[in-house]
Amino acid sequence: MLTLTLDDFDLARNRIAEHIHWTPLLGSQQLSERTGFDVMLKAECFQKVGSYKIRGPLNKFAQMPADQKARGVVCSSAGNHAQGVALAARIHGIRAVVCMATNATPAKVAATKAYGAEVVLHGSIWDEANEKAKELVEKEGLTYVHPFDDAQLIAGQGTLGLEVVRDWPELDAIIVPIGGGGLIAGVSMAVKSHNPGCRVIGVESSDGPAMKRSVEAGSLQTIECNTIIDGLRVRRCGELNFSVVQRFVDEIVTLPDKEIFEAMLWTMERCKLVIEGAAAAPVAALLHGLIKLPRGSRIAAVMSGGNVNLDQLRNLRWN
Repeated sequence: MLTLTLDDFDLARNRIAEHIHWTPLLGSQQLSERTGFDVMLKAECFQKVGSYKIRGPLNKFAQMPADQKARGVVCSSAGNHAQGVALAARIHGIRAVVCMATNATPAKVAATKAYGAEVVLHGSIWDEANEKAKELVEKEGLTYVHPFDDAQLIAGQGTLGLEVVRDWPELDAIIVPIGGGGLIAGVSMAVKSHNPGCRVIGVESSDGPAMKRSVEAGSLQTIECNTIIDGLRVRRCGELNFSVVQRFVDEIVTLPDKEIFEAMLWTMERCKLVIEGAAAAPVAALLHGLIKLPRGSRIAAVMSGGNVNLDQLRNLRWN
């Protein structure tokens, strides 16, 4: 089972520090008054490539053997992982190939290419694009970069938690969105290594709660996933991530896409932060009273990214 210490996260932070932003913790008077907590927002929407997804690949590539670097890397993604891998590979001088479904939005394809990656369009869904990526591993000797189930990626993503506890050591709880589980796995270990008493609370869409179902069952579950929120849409979480969540995460709460999207708009209107759907999940949990802690508790909500699909945003006003 994967267990990382504070020293491991310090080492990861040192490897990636020159290439990322130490993103701010921003106070939210409106959210604090609304909930009765002292709430701060970890604004990872200001990170390079617009999300935390640059952290893990940077840490992985910094430790990659020279022969693997020479052959290049491949991943499959139509979102933040694609752009994180692309930029991290460019920084380390590594060829990167990103496989996307043929219906990927042109803006995401263009952004990934702009960061220096080669884009291969294949299939109509992520699973088919992922099969193409694995085919390229066999055919060209590329190293596959998993979007979340990778110890080096988890350590890199966990540097976000390290920043939070260094900026706010008195923290009582941190709320983290859950997709495949890489972010909450890293953040939970980093935060608990610094402050074992700090509660770590995960948030999933109730339209696709793969991690919560797995924790309740005591084993990894593959679910029918109906959420339309990109960063939360996972049918099966990572094995490493699941083992970490079982040991380091105190609670997982869920709520429907509709309420998460409403929180996304609320954050834009009230906090003046442009965030994507997954990043709004912690705010939604706070707004809907799912966080059961004493009044005045010091809580950090992780705004995991700001890469909003503008076409989707135009349709977010629910009846």
